[in-house]
Amino acid sequence: MPSKGVQVFTYIGIPDISIEVSVPKQTITRRDQGFWSSSLEVESRNIDSFFNKKGRFTFKVFHRGKQITEQWIDVNAITGNASGGTMESIAETPSIFHDNFVISYGLYEAGPGHEPLPSQHQCYITVTQNYTNWITNLAPPGSDAENKPFHRLVLPSAHDVGMNSMESSAALLRKVGGAVVSTLLTRTNDKFCRVVDKLSGYPIELIAPNIIYSLSITQKDSLDAMLRIGARYFEFRPARLHTSIRSRDALPDKLYFMHSAIPGMGYDTFLANIIKFLRANREEIIVVQLRWDGVPSDCAHPSNEEKKEYLNNALRDHAGGEINVGNLDDMKHRTIAELRRDKKRLIMLDSVDTLSTYTDDGNATMDGQSIVNAFPRVLEDRGAQRRVGFVLIQCQATATNIQKALLHSIKDAGVTTSVLLATKGVCDHKTLPWCRDNVVDRCELGKTVVLMNDWLDGATVDVAVGLSRRRLAK
Repeated sequence: MPSKGVQVFTYIGIPDISIEVSVPKQTITRRDQGFWSSSLEVESRNIDSFFNKKGRFTFKVFHRGKQITEQWIDVNAITGNASGGTMESIAETPSIFHDNFVISYGLYEAGPGHEPLPSQHQCYITVTQNYTNWITNLAPPGSDAENKPFHRLVLPSAHDVGMNSMESSAALLRKVGGAVVSTLLTRTNDKFCRVVDKLSGYPIELIAPNIIYSLSITQKDSLDAMLRIGARYFEFRPARLHTSIRSRDALPDKLYFMHSAIPGMGYDTFLANIIKFLRANREEIIVVQLRWDGVPSDCAHPSNEEKKEYLNNALRDHAGGEINVGNLDDMKHRTIAELRRDKKRLIMLDSVDTLSTYTDDGNATMDGQSIVNAFPRVLEDRGAQRRVGFVLIQCQATATNIQKALLHSIKDAGVTTSVLLATKGVCDHKTLPWCRDNVVDRCELGKTVVLMNDWLDGATVDVAVGLSRRRLAK
């Protein structure tokens, strides 16, 4: 009989939590802490209606037996399509903050499951502590831990933080039309250009918003939510709009986060929110690294004077004299207590060399195994670790570098079909346990470690905080 599968990946990081997942005539409840995955099948024979073969996939989270949330979507057992419900688009799945814990989740709609994309829908769910003040709690003022070097910490990071919404891109599309997506990406992305050649006559401009969703959106929570989930390191690529559209008044002429030539969050907005968070959480410390990887020259990069102006304006308007800016030397040599004493709780870096586990080939994966295989190869070079500013462990897959996956993602682009979201659960369940079990032994104690991921979630942060605790204890 026709059926459609749903692969579920869960992580529970605190006691007294249970996660219930269900489809018609099948329910599984998970109570143990840690990583867990399973597959459920929406089978037409288990749906009582003869004409309507939609079966509901649901997950519920309970705390001490009390239901906290219920999220669902209807899955057609015959066509495999998922629609309706509370998980119909990426934007409709923000993290849920309840009491002292947070629920992060997301759904990838598999559609027909063209190779190499998954044939089953993918759902990830994490339930962890609210880490709004995790550095404060891990190294309280006056504690022995506070007098340890800041570089002992493992900092959770939201990859491509500026691509967390369609606000800038939607404004651009309204003003100049959907054809701009093809224009911008084919000028700056060779892989996209080759795929477009295979789609001769395909009306890309008609599905432009969905293409951006599928290929560029890497986060779905607000910046404030990411900070409350626990992110403490951000890479930001500030640049001006592409020259082909800058003069068309589609958006204010200022610096934006750039994903290739697609604009995201404004740099001024980013700085303002970071500083507001630091003022509200007076013992926390955040590291920001400015980089321009992949940003084309047609998107004008800021001068040193312009970078200083943006930062000084943000401090003037939002810091209230309570925050000073630290640098790489501070990150490498100061204790947590010293940074707090000197108010250097915003550390700004600019194109600092890192030892990164990322490679175009290794992270171009649908299952994450090549990412995990690269971790020990990169980290075994202790000399390289000592020479760089810090170590960057990248857990996210870049399936957009797989041409067949990119092709099908464009053809079937939709608000739940992000090829980047397709790999979230399966990769995390390989990369994060490896990091949990190996980072303390394989990474230099004298170097800050960053743990980076798409779709920032509690499991990524929980692993990083646990590693920080163990490194501080040494």
